Amino acid sequence: RFCPPTPPPPAIPPCQGGSHELLHGGVPVIAFIGLFLKQLLALIAGNFTVVCFSFRLTPMSCHKFILLLLLTTVLFLGGVSVACPDERTPGFDEKNFLLERYTNGTQDLILKGLEFVGIGYRRGGTHPDRGFDCSGFVQAVFREALGELLPRTVREQSKVGLRVDKSELKPGDLVFFNTMRRAFSHVGIYLGDNRFMHAPRSGGEIRVEDMNQSYWVKRYNGARRIVEH
Repeated sequence: RFCPPTPPPPAIPPCQGGSHELLHGGVPVIAFIGLFLKQLLALIAGNFTVVCFSFRLTPMSCHKFILLLLLTTVLFLGGVSVACPDERTPGFDEKNFLLERYTNGTQDLILKGLEFVGIGYRRGGTHPDRGFDCSGFVQAVFREALGELLPRTVREQSKVGLRVDKSELKPGDLVFFNTMRRAFSHVGIYLGDNRFMHAPRSGGEIRVEDMNQSYWVKRYNGARRIVEH
């Protein structure tokens, strides 16, 4: 016996309003715009200091600028997800959208963390007015965004939640690194697309960085999941 061939999927009618028009490769125009916004957001977040300097923004104004851009992207992508729920192009991967795949709790977490971008590093710091160290930053973000009280030190935080393989990382996961010649000596919050936010070192400020950089690849220690997805 053999299984009969699978019939082709029914033709999908276009969305009303012209947003169904396709680019080469079958990607909707509106989806292409969404991907562009995602890349723009990643570029600006990854070059936070340059953007602030170019527009001559104060640190607080720059925080608001990044937050506004992020919220705009969330609203736009949210509109994409509901504009034509039953009429999307077959094979289009919604996971390409950075923010669309976040749960509500993760969105709150990421938004709160990005509010702190640009705040200076301070050893032992746990408050935005005085600065953060890496574990103090993570603790403050989880406390203020989710009401979740994490342990104070990196070593203790590395024992909370569920262990996650690097290939299974999701936004909101904690990522750990060996930056002081000992395991689990640095921590940050994963954003997606191999980027994470953290409080780096004395003289630095909270920022977004690429985990694919050789420095972080060599020092990666593992990840833990606190937020349910």
